[in-house]
Amino acid sequence: MRVLMVSDVYFPRVNGVSTSIETFRRTLAAHGVEVRLVVPRYGDEAEEAGVVRVPGRPVPGDREDRLVGWRAMQRAVLAAAQDCDLIHIQTPFTAHYASLRAARKLGLPVLATYHTLFEEYLQHYAPFLPGAWLKGQARAFSRRQCNALDAVVVPSTAMRQRLETYGITTPLHVLPTGIPLGQFAGGDGSLFRLHHGIAAERPLALFVGRVAHEKNIGFLLDALLHARKLTPELLLVVAGEGPAMNDLKARVQSLGLGESVQFIGYLDRRRELPDCYAAADVFVFASRTETQGLVLLEAMAAGLPVVALSEMGTTDILEPGRGAFSPVAEAQAFGEALGHLLKRPAAWRHLADEAPVFAREWSDTAMAARLAGLYRALAGLNLATESPLTAAA
Repeated sequence: MRVLMVSDVYFPRVNGVSTSIETFRRTLAAHGVEVRLVVPRYGDEAEEAGVVRVPGRPVPGDREDRLVGWRAMQRAVLAAAQDCDLIHIQTPFTAHYASLRAARKLGLPVLATYHTLFEEYLQHYAPFLPGAWLKGQARAFSRRQCNALDAVVVPSTAMRQRLETYGITTPLHVLPTGIPLGQFAGGDGSLFRLHHGIAAERPLALFVGRVAHEKNIGFLLDALLHARKLTPELLLVVAGEGPAMNDLKARVQSLGLGESVQFIGYLDRRRELPDCYAAADVFVFASRTETQGLVLLEAMAAGLPVVALSEMGTTDILEPGRGAFSPVAEAQAFGEALGHLLKRPAAWRHLADEAPVFAREWSDTAMAARLAGLYRALAGLNLATESPLTAAA
């Protein structure tokens, strides 16, 4: 079976969508699915078999992302889809419309993964517009797009429930992105600490992700003030880059946390990130808009206990007794939980023991098998060895 995945974003742009595409592309092969990609060109990326790059220009105000040409994307998708069985859309911009047009012209089934809850994001980027109006527009936009498809994949139960309230009638399939468990185990934490000038004995809390306002990193800074009362030497390491970097650095200084927060930028996922996870004592996360929260599972696979808010997509991961603790969504409560965990590590050791065991339930191979089954059901092929995940009841 051959599937065409189409996206407005892909590596070298690092984010959850790129990670999801690459994870499934790599693991679906073992289940008899060949994945072909149509994605943006960011610069001088090397030619790669099965990957079609479409030229684009930087998005105004965000040089990390690309706007691809409408006609160029249409031509690329139509040409790449000629001998495919199905089209899988990964983003709701040019990729969506080019894919939908090609699918209808070629008579192919088409589905999309709904990665981003736009109604919660737009207010951060257009604060001058009424929030209620923005949310209404985002919901209507998503409803029109999703109801034009044959199926929609959502990464969490909470996302499915939210989309149901939009009036989406297309079948919704809860199917998270899995993680490559072995990639995050066995990192060299001592080497990472040495490289970044962090004392071997210093308590270290880690955040990994895009440094953007919707990630709620400011909440972690407020919580850090309370955690330091119990663990004065605590260091918060923020791994990632993004548009909120300057604002957060200014806030760190205004809160007097200059010696307690270290921004280290993007890390190479295969070499540096495993070492970073291994160097930490706990993973912290406060986003309220995540559709899944892959980084929580990465941290757990590395043996890290997690302290995080249980909101939206992270709720499926943050189960009691499964390697994580979810305080109430108040900075003081969060900070006190974090401080107690680091002050009495022996009492919380069970979380570190549970985390990698739980992470194995979210392996990339298991999720790929489920997605392959869904593909075959949509394409009408009788080749499935796994049943597709059932649609929302």
